[in-house]
Amino acid sequence: MAKKISKETKKELISALKQRYKSASKGDKTKILDEFVALSGYHRKHAVRLLRDKNDQSSAKSTYSRRIYGEAVVEALIVTWEAADRICGKRLKVVLPNLVEAMERHGHLKLNPEVRQRLLAASASTIDRLLRPVRKTARPRKKRRTEPKVRNQIPVRTFGDWDGPPPGFLEIDFVVHCGGSMAGSFIHTLAATDICSGWIECIPLLAREQSLVVEGLEAIRKQLPFPILGIDSDNDSAFISDMLLEYSKIQRIKFTRSRAYRKNDQAWIEQKNGAVIRRFVGHDRFSGVVAGQALAHLYQAIRLYVNYFQPSFKLKEKTRKGAYVRRTYHKPATPCDRLLEHSKIDNDTKKRLRLRRQQLDPVALLHQIRNDQAALAALASSEDIATGPERKSLEQFLSQLPTVDKQIIYL
Repeated sequence: MAKKISKETKKELISALKQRYKSASKGDKTKILDEFVALSGYHRKHAVRLLRDKNDQSSAKSTYSRRIYGEAVVEALIVTWEAADRICGKRLKVVLPNLVEAMERHGHLKLNPEVRQRLLAASASTIDRLLRPVRKTARPRKKRRTEPKVRNQIPVRTFGDWDGPPPGFLEIDFVVHCGGSMAGSFIHTLAATDICSGWIECIPLLAREQSLVVEGLEAIRKQLPFPILGIDSDNDSAFISDMLLEYSKIQRIKFTRSRAYRKNDQAWIEQKNGAVIRRFVGHDRFSGVVAGQALAHLYQAIRLYVNYFQPSFKLKEKTRKGAYVRRTYHKPATPCDRLLEHSKIDNDTKKRLRLRRQQLDPVALLHQIRNDQAALAALASSEDIATGPERKSLEQFLSQLPTVDKQIIYL
């Protein structure tokens, strides 16, 4: 391996080769440069700079360039760069004439003609080169301090955290009536079910909006035979909002949410969505005030029929042995029966529940439900952007009903 030469030797070598390199032809310069790089170990570009004369054209050009873009031009460039929100040189070059003119017109900048001319004459690469030292030392912009997310203020509750709650703890969810297409506007049903009793309430909303959720929950609160102690929702943005959080604080309601993408955390309301809402309303598309009123009228009959006359199973225990899961259920009971048997429900409420049940006619309720379903069938539409709404006939709707149900309609 060749021995490295000392710094003093390199200086002597540069001094000896510089005059030869300056007066040599292009071919000879290449040979001199090759020998110098081989001896010194310098990078070829650095060797070229060392062998050039200080007063050659390139050096003079560099000095002239630095003299052209003096401190005044750089300062003006920095001011305009900041005013342009620190954009890159290519974008700043395009907007610079209009930006300088606007800043001068409003008194933010005052340039003499020479500095102004040199500033506007700078190329995009020159702008980036002049701003490079400033970019390195400039502090990054302070990010706006955002308030803590509402999501972080709402605790998470999983399906295993329900430890036999008393009546009043609700799971809430949306059921969309879009007919399979999320385009356009359509009605959303705000559904709420009580974990303890299975009591269900439904309110149609013309849009999925935070203020409407609060209004719908207030309407549900007035219809329930017991006070709301807690609500548990999914992570829908209409639920996870400041408005609902503030409402829960005012009403002293415990507000929790499920884990994202874990529908099992809301098993009770998911079951009611299918067993009650989809069963009685279906999957058609509904939109507009008239359909909303028809849905509201139907839900008033459904809440009485289901809560007072439709018994349901409730899971009592679940045990696992290897891959086998054994589930044990309580005796089927209606939500009204479960409330009447619960010790946390006061006697006055139980008395009102019994009186209300005695006044209700299940056959008349079912007849009203079928009539409301027929009215909804006339309003149901499967909207297509190209062809417009298509009405489904009442006969088609009735043909899809079970035989026994069609007979009950005409009782």
